[in-house]
Amino acid sequence: MNKNINLSTISSSFLLGVSCLVVMAAVMFVSPLIAKADTTITRQLEVGSRGTDVSNLQTFLAQDATLYPQGLVTGYFGFLTKAAVSNFQSRNGISAVGRVGPVTLPILNAQMATDINSPTILNVSVNTNTNNATVYWNTNENARGVVYYDSNPLVTYERTNSVDVSGNTAKTDTNYNTSQSVLISNLQSNTTYYYLIYSTDQFGNVSVTWPSTFRTN
Repeated sequence: MNKNINLSTISSSFLLGVSCLVVMAAVMFVSPLIAKADTTITRQLEVGSRGTDVSNLQTFLAQDATLYPQGLVTGYFGFLTKAAVSNFQSRNGISAVGRVGPVTLPILNAQMATDINSPTILNVSVNTNTNNATVYWNTNENARGVVYYDSNPLVTYERTNSVDVSGNTAKTDTNYNTSQSVLISNLQSNTTYYYLIYSTDQFGNVSVTWPSTFRTN
């Protein structure tokens, strides 16, 4: 199962660790057309190919900006699509030839048939007092979450299907919901804290907000 990671906007002053996290905006995300779960590619594709199956391929690849940062869905298999296919092949242990051949085709179709859409994190807010803070947010699908926080800037490192984050954690319950909140206790008064939300849906797809801040009273 392919698990995507979506990330939200942050000031460049925050440390982003070794990797560059994927920026997708619309509150947090820019999403091209979403490939339907029953979409399949029925023929081999290469530079010069045209048609709906090329659009389906581009739509699928564009959901992960580390594969296809341009995210163009044109129906024409050009050199940007070739580069995206090469990235997909490298990630999946296939020779990065940049064409959809008999080895790549079934792997693409298998991954396109799964839930590859990460939960969208919306409506984030924080209520604070002297020693506590409660972080609230919604997701567009059932998910559960963790809030990472620290008085020092958070450091993140993006892996294939997850993100490592420095700092302390405060978890929601184990149930999957679309409305969530986390209470962070035992904070220092009159202190700025950095935090981010790490949300995972029932299929293991991950979304992470960019670090933001709140200040206790």
